[in-house]
Amino acid sequence: MSDSAVRVRELRKKYGDLTAVDGIDLDINRGEVFALLGPNGAGKTTTVEILEGHRRRDGGEVSVLGEDPGRAGRLWRSKLGIVLQSATDAAEFTVRETVHHFASYFPRPRDPDSVIELVGLAGKADAHIRHLSGGQRRRVDVALGVVGNPELLFLDEPTTGFDPEARRQFWGLISLLSDEGTTIVLTTHYLDEAEALASRVGVIAKGRVVALGEPATLAGRDRADATVSWSTPDGERRVKTPTPTKVVAELIAQFDGEIPDLTVRRPTLEDTYLGLIGEQL
Repeated sequence: MSDSAVRVRELRKKYGDLTAVDGIDLDINRGEVFALLGPNGAGKTTTVEILEGHRRRDGGEVSVLGEDPGRAGRLWRSKLGIVLQSATDAAEFTVRETVHHFASYFPRPRDPDSVIELVGLAGKADAHIRHLSGGQRRRVDVALGVVGNPELLFLDEPTTGFDPEARRQFWGLISLLSDEGTTIVLTTHYLDEAEALASRVGVIAKGRVVALGEPATLAGRDRADATVSWSTPDGERRVKTPTPTKVVAELIAQFDGEIPDLTVRRPTLEDTYLGLIGEQL
């Protein structure tokens, strides 16, 4: 079995005169949590839809779990889990009825009641979906995505509508699935989520992959200058430097006691991301 869950070469897709995907190359390893980042209109949704087999490509080679999504059959589809942006609309059914029904579509599903508990809805199992909050409906979507026990799970903005506590619980679920060997492809606008969950991230802009790597080292982030700032009687001072410890040592020699409002800040993933898409857009 190949170590690659997803392999893409020179992927292309146009809508009329608009080039949505412009020659993407991508490899995602089995068991990896991979985050695909990019602004709206960058081509990431089209790319993911092609990987899921929901949209035809115009050119390039694509292999997902060893098969071409454009020609794969039902057995291949049963190996995928998909959580779309839109919330489920089974308003007249209970959570338990909905998850049990979806489980029946798959050859080797997880236990539906265990999945309901896993996504934090055990107390709402007999509630009709129309009575759930937006965040609770989103948890139902996640339950439907994982109940089939997928080898590869696609998550499209999965924590939209979650409160901070629910997001942290969801992160724990993703870590659990990853530990069990599930390959996860995540699209999100929450950069802290990508950094917390993903072993690698890819940034798409104008239909191309403009950066690829681990969150901590993406686009040379780990080698970028730090910013040292402090307060003086004349206002805030700020210095960008590759040697922040040296700058702080020099400041200690200048001040009698604490350095007022001292901060040392290295670029965040968000800083790096905004720099990348700013260059492209």
